[in-house]
Amino acid sequence: MLKDISCGALRSQDIGKSLTLAGWVHRRRDHGNLIFIDLRDRGGLVQVVFNPELAEKAHEIAQQLRNEWVIQVSGEVSARPEGTVNEDMLSGAIEVYASELTVLNRSLTPPFYVNEDTTVDENVRLKYRYVDLRREVMKNAMIVRHKVVKYIRDFLDSQGFLEIETPILIKSTPEGARDHIVPSRLYPGNFYALPQSPQQLKQLLMVAGFEKYFQIARCFRDEDSRADRQPEFTQLDLEMSFVTQEDVLSLTEDLFSGLLETLFPDKKFMKPFPRLSYEQSMEDYGTDKPDLRFEMKMSDLGNSAKKTEFNVFHNVLDNQGIVKGFAAPGCGEFTRGQIDELTEFVKERGASGLIAIGVNGPGESVESVDMDKVRSNITRFLTPENVKDFAISTGAANGDLVLIVAGEPKSTNAALAALRHEMGIRLGLADPDMMFFAFVTDFPLFEWNLEEKKWDASHHAFCMPKDGFGKYLSNDPGKVIAQSYDLVCNGLEMASGSIRVHNRELQEDIFEVLGYSREEVSERFAQLLDAFEYGAPPHGGIAPGIDRLLMVLTGKDSIRDVIAFPKTQSQMDPLFGAPSSVEQSQLEELHLKVVSLEAEDN
Repeated sequence: MLKDISCGALRSQDIGKSLTLAGWVHRRRDHGNLIFIDLRDRGGLVQVVFNPELAEKAHEIAQQLRNEWVIQVSGEVSARPEGTVNEDMLSGAIEVYASELTVLNRSLTPPFYVNEDTTVDENVRLKYRYVDLRREVMKNAMIVRHKVVKYIRDFLDSQGFLEIETPILIKSTPEGARDHIVPSRLYPGNFYALPQSPQQLKQLLMVAGFEKYFQIARCFRDEDSRADRQPEFTQLDLEMSFVTQEDVLSLTEDLFSGLLETLFPDKKFMKPFPRLSYEQSMEDYGTDKPDLRFEMKMSDLGNSAKKTEFNVFHNVLDNQGIVKGFAAPGCGEFTRGQIDELTEFVKERGASGLIAIGVNGPGESVESVDMDKVRSNITRFLTPENVKDFAISTGAANGDLVLIVAGEPKSTNAALAALRHEMGIRLGLADPDMMFFAFVTDFPLFEWNLEEKKWDASHHAFCMPKDGFGKYLSNDPGKVIAQSYDLVCNGLEMASGSIRVHNRELQEDIFEVLGYSREEVSERFAQLLDAFEYGAPPHGGIAPGIDRLLMVLTGKDSIRDVIAFPKTQSQMDPLFGAPSSVEQSQLEELHLKVVSLEAEDN
């Protein structure tokens, strides 16, 4: 080794030792006769002193040092003089007096400071990711990632699970998003697909008799990126045989609560994890992944809306729409400008508008309403009784703001859910140190696709219907409730899973509801359906997202800050310049031809 010890490992007990260190110049300070550098490696920092009276040659070389040069230093560990101890450094009580200095490699001026916490454009950070990863915040994110994944592996090993790798090049099968496809050189015109998840493979492992499987799996989905999603990601894939839904949820709760208690003792969470049905979650929060760190539950305001003279409410209700809202505490004095901003917020998320009613009566109670004090964009359509009715229905107190959206159920719920989450953040109601895990259960197996006039799978096609609901498959698929479940936390889906179908006939019935022909089923799913006829056990599992979990645990705003080499928001890789064109000879080998859209149109 070119060094004896990590820079960050040196402490007072090392005083008097002669050691060799190696790392990067983190910071250099020239105090005339003495030159000080902070030397950095993965373990941390240590101060090195170059004194010409002790090592003239080393001091001479040190005059040339610049940030991010890679050097090797030998010297003696000494106590810092009284009054110079740096409490911000773990090695701040000591320093190393250099006797020898070797420059192992020089560095160009970095594109951004590594030794300062400055804001840098993400494209620049990703183009120079090898420099960005040297920053303390990024280094720590990678260390936390390692510890989390190691804990997961150790926990599941202790529970009798086997880690089994599954193929990356597989057959294209419908999983809910577009596949990334890979052309085959040996079979021209045919393609592999990168797995969106190992769904069928893990079920086949259960048929194979392994009973408890897991994998830290790479998954690929060709879908638009956002803060918590990118085209390639990592998930914990987990499957068990001979289990009920309760078995899977209990194991998941033990895994996550143990992880928090062991690695994140400062994080708060509730145990046991609360549970709510999909129907309850949609009714109270407008989403199946609610942030439960604060209340602000939604209320159905249809009956209250009917009593007003506001025709918009009546038109929506007459067309099978809904009127829902919630009370934002202490916001009754919001200005017109603030309401307009919130209105634009919900419009960007699919709502046609926003109704706001500031409940500002003469006293503490909403029993007495003074219309002169009520602030609303529909005041002329409201009576004191209407305001009182909306306040009571939403649980609003005097001084609160009732926020209402009316429209088609799906878009109304989505817009209100986003607004509720936004208000919780703005009002400081969401404790950043709280990890509010909860299970959402009893999802519908199917959802109606209005545009294509067909049934889609809510989770995926392999979810087992709950007992007593299979009878609706042939005549009323919308009534079928699945044994499927999500783990949610702080407004994000952390994991999704289900008890799986393990019977060929039932699986074929589900495919029929989804509109697959016999030929399509045979082409895409024969391997799984055939396996079901060779003794398939009851089985189920769950798949937590590793990147998303780490984003929440580390308080980041994007999963790109917990992935070593991510893509940008526009799915570009600035470091390698991907995606990029390939040599014509490669295309010819694959029997492919690139045709421009302009040429195709002509």
